[in-house]
Amino acid sequence: MDLGIAGKKALVCASSKGLGRGCAEALAEAGVNLVMNARGAEALEAAAEEIRQEYGVTVETVAADVTTEEGRAQLLEVAGQIDILVNNAGGPPPGMWTDWDREDFIKALDANMLTPIALIKALVPGMMERGWGRVVNITSQSVKAPIPVLGLSNSARAGLTGYVAGTSRQVAGSGVTINNLLPGIHATDRAISLDTAVSQQQGISIEEAKANRCKTIPAGRYGTPEEFGAMCAFLCSQHAGFIVGQNVLLDGGGVNSTL
Repeated sequence: MDLGIAGKKALVCASSKGLGRGCAEALAEAGVNLVMNARGAEALEAAAEEIRQEYGVTVETVAADVTTEEGRAQLLEVAGQIDILVNNAGGPPPGMWTDWDREDFIKALDANMLTPIALIKALVPGMMERGWGRVVNITSQSVKAPIPVLGLSNSARAGLTGYVAGTSRQVAGSGVTINNLLPGIHATDRAISLDTAVSQQQGISIEEAKANRCKTIPAGRYGTPEEFGAMCAFLCSQHAGFIVGQNVLLDGGGVNSTL
């Protein structure tokens, strides 16, 4: 399928690896030029060069912490005029409700709610003026079904979801769509971190922890960054202009609900 976005320019946050990398690659395959961001310069440059070589698109890189004002300013200065924004940032650490104080919540909100909102506010007005734009926020299945040990993430991502619900409907008339992708467990470093924590808590191997988690997923496996990226690219395509303010689950059926 021709996604109709060749020649567009996308900013993909936290895209040196994992789900962000999957989104960057899928957009590049569709002919989209990229601005890629991550905190680690070495991994970022390596990923960017691989994408340039594989897909022949222009890839600019900005090694910066997008969750800080300084990092966002640096990123926006390089990015310039953007047609597609993919918001992404690593999730807060797991724990129990008794573990967290105010500063922990502030950090979570900064990373997973306020940072994407800041980038939306910075870039969507230009999209509206040009009459076309796409924003995809990578959030979590936890906004549909909260995960007890991820209370910080549950809170921050639910806040972003509420913001998008209203904002997306205010900008849709200008040809700009905002939607959220809700990943379940995928084969990324985040999954390794979560499985490691379970293995340590339960005194089992990481492989056993992964196998036990897979048993809770109807699809029987972890998702891949590639299939996640493909859905992101579709939401950014010319075919998705009538999809507004939606929360799309990619969780292998893990969330058991009718709607």
